[in-house]
Amino acid sequence: MIIVLNKDITERQKDHIHQFLNTKHFSTNEVVGEEETVIAAVGKVSMDTREVELLDGVKQVIPVSRPYKLASREYKPENTVVEIDTPRGQTLRIGGQRLITIAGPAAIESREHILSTAEKLASSGAVILCGGTYIPKLSPYSFEGCGEEALKWLKEAGDKFGMPVMAEIVSENQIPLMQKYADILQIGSNNMNNYHLLKKVGELGMPVLLKRSPTATLEDFLLAAEHLLVSGTDKVILCESGIRTFGAAYNTLDLPAIPMLHNLTHLPVIADPTYCVSSGDKMEPMALASVACGADGVMVAVHHNPGKALVDGVQSMLPESFDKLVHDIKALSPVMGRSVTHLRTMPVARDAAKSTESKDKLVCAYSGKRGAYAEQAISRYFDSKNVIEKAVDSFTQIFQEVVDGTVDYGMVPIENTLGGSVFQNYDNFSRFEDVSIVGSVTLNIRHSLLAKHGATAETITTVYSHPQGFSQCKKYLENTGWTLIDSVSTSTAAQTVSEQKNLTSAAICSAVNAELYGLDVIAEDIEDDPGNFTRFVIIQANHLAEKKLLTTHAMNPDTVSFIFTTKNEPGALVSVLGALSSFNMNLTRLESRPIAGKPWKYWFYADAKLPPDVAGQKRNKIDEYVQEVEQKIREITSEIRLLGVYSDSSF
Repeated sequence: MIIVLNKDITERQKDHIHQFLNTKHFSTNEVVGEEETVIAAVGKVSMDTREVELLDGVKQVIPVSRPYKLASREYKPENTVVEIDTPRGQTLRIGGQRLITIAGPAAIESREHILSTAEKLASSGAVILCGGTYIPKLSPYSFEGCGEEALKWLKEAGDKFGMPVMAEIVSENQIPLMQKYADILQIGSNNMNNYHLLKKVGELGMPVLLKRSPTATLEDFLLAAEHLLVSGTDKVILCESGIRTFGAAYNTLDLPAIPMLHNLTHLPVIADPTYCVSSGDKMEPMALASVACGADGVMVAVHHNPGKALVDGVQSMLPESFDKLVHDIKALSPVMGRSVTHLRTMPVARDAAKSTESKDKLVCAYSGKRGAYAEQAISRYFDSKNVIEKAVDSFTQIFQEVVDGTVDYGMVPIENTLGGSVFQNYDNFSRFEDVSIVGSVTLNIRHSLLAKHGATAETITTVYSHPQGFSQCKKYLENTGWTLIDSVSTSTAAQTVSEQKNLTSAAICSAVNAELYGLDVIAEDIEDDPGNFTRFVIIQANHLAEKKLLTTHAMNPDTVSFIFTTKNEPGALVSVLGALSSFNMNLTRLESRPIAGKPWKYWFYADAKLPPDVAGQKRNKIDEYVQEVEQKIREITSEIRLLGVYSDSSF
């Protein structure tokens, strides 16, 4: 069972709980989390659990039927996210909606070998570097690795290219060296049942990747993870690496195990198909299949010349094949409702900033071309002298560039008073967990019809605009008979018309585009309602040790945004609304969006206003208040993520 303790519990009360459980033949382990402290009690339940609930300092008792307790989803319904810091101040998060790629040679053969391999892997998109240093092999005559020298080379390569490094530990005698050089420890499939090693590694509190033994059941696998969790670490990553069957390869990748593990445990699950294929060129389809089955990432062996590799060359991919694999994972990720984790480039790359005068300016991305409404929103929100606007091709690219570090901020539309919600960006918030909302700006949208010089309403047959632009000008477009063609943005529509050599095309966009693209204004203020406003939110990466702050951030926050999923029970959504009401928070927006790959399951996006007496307090007090609200909602939902606490004042 899991005993959740009160926050104000005394040490004397804790000792009494431990003593009571020990007299009932339970072994106990105390786990201190960010939000709560719990005691995991393992033993045969032969007593009424209400006896424990009556003890002083006990908040709640959660029965756990599985033999593995801390690894069970019964113990922790929400997904565990393992955080690992990179040499460049980025925090990699494994689990949730992210996909990670881990790669490296099965054996590090020399310093030059790992440095050249790491450079290629980093440029392709690998985020964690691995490599064999101490290699357990069946034959005593096989190459067993370069030991400590290889660890030094691995660490050097990781630091140079900004990647945390992972190394396999095969003996507890290696612990001091691993602590010195490795960021993540790997327990290989041969040592999954080495419980003494598991306990020693667990005591370190480091991130651990645990591989499944080829002969282990899922229960065996999770019990091995339990040894790590009970010993002290809460950063365990499971790795499905194949089971012994009668297939053509050494092992068979147990793809059904991936969704089954996600159902049984809260721990992240990745897949390593290295020993589940007959050769490295067949690894890509198995890796992609793992992602399609719900894996949180993939791990593969890569070698520049597999034919001459000292270890497992046949099972190694070429760097070019790995590059293609990463591109294919990026293409597959939106289908699965996921986002691919990238290493950030440091410092922020500013393609638009060429001069010394502009190199220290902030960079904010928006979707479209020059003249887009989002560009105007950037000028309104930021001091235009201190920001560079960067045009990108889509809303998704804004989120990706913010996460990757190509830009400091992103400006994305979230809703319009006439056209309604911009659902694509609600979906992006569910996919990109490493961004937060830090501000908001509302812009009055005034549409005009632009065309080439000499065109008139009578010559026009085709009109370009963003779908939102069309929806906001329905009355004007009625009975025109014009063909309407969607564009990425309203400014892109203006650029398209300017590039065409005819008088039959026009664009619905802001009048400022007329001068930018050499067009004439055919009609102004054609929107259905003059009260046409679009609300934009400003997003920033939240996985950095140091963040650039704006003077606008100092404004007292008054708005909280979050997304959540409800439990499958009557009144689930009403309970959330009641929780907000109990904190005197005014719900101003509630949207539902389907969850990719989960029919009839929905994310709810919510905006709520802080009570005036709270919004006027200092930031630390506001954050404490929001944490209480979040914790209350967490107790009554399946999953919740805070998107931001910010000022929603109009500029």
